[in-house]
Amino acid sequence: MDALKMEDTKCTIRDIEKLPHGLRAELIDGDMYMMAPPNRAHQKIISWLVTDINNHIREKKGKCEVYPAPFGVYLEDDDENFVEPDISVICDTAKLKDDGCHGAPDWILEIISPSSKKYDCFIKMEKYRKCGVREYWIIDPKTETIRVFRYETNEIKEYTFKDQIQVGIYEDYTVDFSGLDI
Repeated sequence: MDALKMEDTKCTIRDIEKLPHGLRAELIDGDMYMMAPPNRAHQKIISWLVTDINNHIREKKGKCEVYPAPFGVYLEDDDENFVEPDISVICDTAKLKDDGCHGAPDWILEIISPSSKKYDCFIKMEKYRKCGVREYWIIDPKTETIRVFRYETNEIKEYTFKDQIQVGIYEDYTVDFSGLDI
């Protein structure tokens, strides 16, 4: 998703709630980033991954839950941090409320575009690390690469859309990107 930082005025979740219907934005430490609608390839990747992840959880009778955007994540117990990751996987269901997830999801996946690269690869990546996200995947459809950050082990690896990627939060789950056709 494309992200454009608004002026240097600090914002709160109330400012997000006041946006006209259809406009979406995220907050990182009070800085508001507007989000543009995703393209078809972006949505196809999300749909494919959500299906794959949900199938694994169902097969294993797991307790984790998967939520595609738009799904609100309140990263900290404040009014200056609110994101809508492309895909959030939450294993501690006590964090789930009617309005979203309160606390860090276990696994976040973001599909980037050229205009959101800095936001997803630096600003959000650092925020997710600090807030306790266990695993963060940055998927780049243009280069057909996936960067995997496993924060618990300080591991960073890069893969391609031809690879099978072991999911860090599951011992028995590998995502086979060769099955993705965009």
